[in-house]
Amino acid sequence: MSNPPIDPATRAEICAVACADLFAGAGEILASPMGTMPVIGARLARLTTEPDLLISDGEAYLFAETPPLGGTSPLEGWMPYRKVFDVVAAGTRHVVMGANQVDRFGNQNISCIGDHAQPKRQMFGSRGAPGNTVNHRTSYWVPKHSPRVFVEAVDMVSGVGYNHATGSPLRYHDVFRVVTNLAVLDFDTADRSMRLASVHPGSSVDEVQEQTGFPLVTEAVATTRLPTCEELRLLRDVLDPTGFRDKEVPG
Repeated sequence: MSNPPIDPATRAEICAVACADLFAGAGEILASPMGTMPVIGARLARLTTEPDLLISDGEAYLFAETPPLGGTSPLEGWMPYRKVFDVVAAGTRHVVMGANQVDRFGNQNISCIGDHAQPKRQMFGSRGAPGNTVNHRTSYWVPKHSPRVFVEAVDMVSGVGYNHATGSPLRYHDVFRVVTNLAVLDFDTADRSMRLASVHPGSSVDEVQEQTGFPLVTEAVATTRLPTCEELRLLRDVLDPTGFRDKEVPG
């Protein structure tokens, strides 16, 4: 009997594998994904290409196995918050954060909108963003790509981008990629400005540029890869059987 046909990948599942690919070749580092899609991506990477990734419960323990969203796993190590700073300072961590604003050089804002002295909107505050960006690899997940997020210059620098890091002795500064519901962007350009690396199937270069508040480098834009059959099985049956991914990126 032949296997039943697999339903085509949804946009959310394409985003999930793009987040998983953030960790390609990472080896034994601490993955610190923040948010539904980055968590799914990190766990998918651990179950496929990067079995040595360390993932935690977000508090004090490392998981021995790879649980589904909302699930539990046996624990293999104790990692209290103070120990995280040892990993941070050694460059052996990859954090995936959100961004209320991000600009062409990868500066991120999660603090406030408007003038800092009298903001129009107060948000999280900078929290760990400055230390993350200057100490180890950092990527961003943006579930709704729009000109309100992708701005010419952020209102406040929370995460440090390339124009502020140039010439500084920041050994591990590495703003890697930005994954959105439309595309994957990086900074692989001569001046470290944002480049459109790939567009998701069903999107286009013109659509991404229209939803970005500054000109992107758009030379040799690829198409974001589709999930493999095994990745789709893991996403649907193992990691996210209740479909949280589709609530973050509707199909």
